Amino acid sequence: MRHTWHSEQWLPHPVEYVFAFFAHPENLPRLMPAWQKARIEEAAFAPPPPRPAASTLPLRSIAAGAGTRMTISFRPFPYAPLRVPWEAQITDFVWNDHFCDHQLRGPFAFWHHCHSVRPEPRTTDSGSSITGTLLHDDIEYEIPFGQAGELARRIFISHQLRSTFSFRHARTQELLALMSPRT
Repeated sequence: MRHTWHSEQWLPHPVEYVFAFFAHPENLPRLMPAWQKARIEEAAFAPPPPRPAASTLPLRSIAAGAGTRMTISFRPFPYAPLRVPWEAQITDFVWNDHFCDHQLRGPFAFWHHCHSVRPEPRTTDSGSSITGTLLHDDIEYEIPFGQAGELARRIFISHQLRSTFSFRHARTQELLALMSPRT
C-alpha cells in the first residue's frame, strides 16, 4: 500500500542557496543523524542543466542533475553491526525549483522523494520583512513485507520519518547558517 509524507520548513536564506545546498550530494550524509554513520558508497553524476542566467548569487558548488545515481549506506539503528545500502537516481531537476529522487534499491518497496523550494516572505520579531525559502519535501513510499510491513509502518516507520525530518530541519538550519552570507 502506498503512503505519502509531507514536510515543510521555512529558512531565512535565498532560494538559490537552499536549492544549491540540497542539490549538492555530499550534504546528504550531513543531514542524517551521526549514529547512522551515513556515507556515500558510489556515485555516477549526471551534470545538471546550466544555472539560470538570472542567478544573483555567486555559487560554485556541484549539483547532482537528472540521471545521477548514488548509493549511500547507513546503520538502521544505533550500534547496528550491519549497514543498509540505498541506491537512488535523480529523476527530475529544475534549478531553484525542485528535484526528485527515486529509490532503485533499498529498504523500501517504493520510494519517490521530491524536494521543492519557493521564495516566501516572513515578518521578523522586529516587524521587518525578510524573504526566505519555503522548502517542501513530498514523499510517496511503500513498505515491503505486506501486512507485517504495514504494522511496522504504524508502530515504527511513521515515527522514524517524523524524527528524521525533525533532525534534518534542525541540521539544515545549522549548516545553512554557517554557509550563507545572510544569517
